[in-house]
Amino acid sequence: MSAQPKATLENLLTALGFDAVVTELPTEDGPLLDIQTAESGRLIGRQGQTLSDLQYLTNRLLFQQDPNSPKVTVDVGGYRGQARDALLKKAKEAAEKVRRWGDIVEFEPLSAYDRRIVHHAVKDDPDIETHSVEVEGTDKKVILFRPRHH
Repeated sequence: MSAQPKATLENLLTALGFDAVVTELPTEDGPLLDIQTAESGRLIGRQGQTLSDLQYLTNRLLFQQDPNSPKVTVDVGGYRGQARDALLKKAKEAAEKVRRWGDIVEFEPLSAYDRRIVHHAVKDDPDIETHSVEVEGTDKKVILFRPRHH
């Protein structure tokens, strides 16, 4: 029996007491499940943490149904797309600061998912290099932008 991403997430949301509609969209990275709900803020959580947890749980459930099922991305009302655009904009601004002043710019602590977006945004920039650095005493990591020495 192959995994049913849309039904799995709908069942999970119902069990959690959310009234929501799920749309499944194919992407090059696998299925994207977009949730439409009046309670989007509660599902997204602080800095998207609840959304990340929901995505993790959905993928765990799908894996149990079928170990070969593709990983899904869970989104709420296009939040990830908007958040991603905002992150890309901030990454480009940080790169510009480094280019202009030659200083190291530190990004706020981000999830692994968001750090990947930021690293990817500037990976082809010949003047900038990025590094993830652990914040002491936490499990968070920040990204440092610094001049790349040629």
